Amino acid sequence: MTVGIYSRIFKEEHTPYVSELIALLQQYDIPFQIFDAYYKNVKRKIPKQKIQTFKSAEDVQKNIDLLITLGGDGTLLDTLQLVRNSEIPVAGINMGRLGFLADIHKEEIKLLVNSIRQNTYTIEDRTLISVETNKPLFGEVNFGLNEFTIHKTDSSSMIVVHVYLNGEFLNSFWADGLIVATPTGSTAYSLSCGGPIVFPTSDTFVLTPVAPHNLNARPIIIADDTVLSFEVECRSNNFLCSIDSRFANIDNSFQLAVRKANFYFKLLRLPESSYLATLREKLNWGEDSRNS
Repeated sequence: MTVGIYSRIFKEEHTPYVSELIALLQQYDIPFQIFDAYYKNVKRKIPKQKIQTFKSAEDVQKNIDLLITLGGDGTLLDTLQLVRNSEIPVAGINMGRLGFLADIHKEEIKLLVNSIRQNTYTIEDRTLISVETNKPLFGEVNFGLNEFTIHKTDSSSMIVVHVYLNGEFLNSFWADGLIVATPTGSTAYSLSCGGPIVFPTSDTFVLTPVAPHNLNARPIIIADDTVLSFEVECRSNNFLCSIDSRFANIDNSFQLAVRKANFYFKLLRLPESSYLATLREKLNWGEDSRNS
């Protein structure tokens, strides 16, 4: 098994953890490669040695069997553009703050490496959402792990999003935007807009309006075998469309539809970790003086 190490930005305080990860992989003779752009920044902080690197999605899909990210959830989401539909497992070491996806603590690096050695980790299949359009949009990576979003531009007034489920009209949302979240994305942007928390194993999508201008507009949970299509009205004739953290400014000539992708994102978890534990930790559940 060859392990890939990916990160966006190197910070000085990450040095001991990066060094520990590399040392453990070498100690147990686990082949590894480091993302080239990251290695250029980190190599001055680790002992001089010959280390293989990777640069592209093609490199990953050809040479990497498991990918480890160093950062937060955003860093882990970046790997979608590398693993694509290969279903290569990804493990996220949390070097940041929240970390719903990158939920392996930096103090658990040894535990992670031992888990890889002994094949004791678990893999969760996470649903991806796919965008279909009549014009090129988001290139070859037209899918996301968290959400698809339609949103007004910075200076425009609210928009109206007409939503259809399998071709049948659902509702017109007068709002700043509309989110279609996967179960994974239910704890991301959707949650901050009042959407519900949905367990990752749920076969559902969540429609969450962003700052709706009618009080009866509420989040809706639908089956993930539904095809959603949209018509957008806006004064400026331009609006934003996003898949996870990738944005595009488009106009009404785009025909938009989303559906469940026909492949999964494989998230690696340590043997003792669980989604319930992650929820309690990240949302500070139980931190009440009445519980002490």
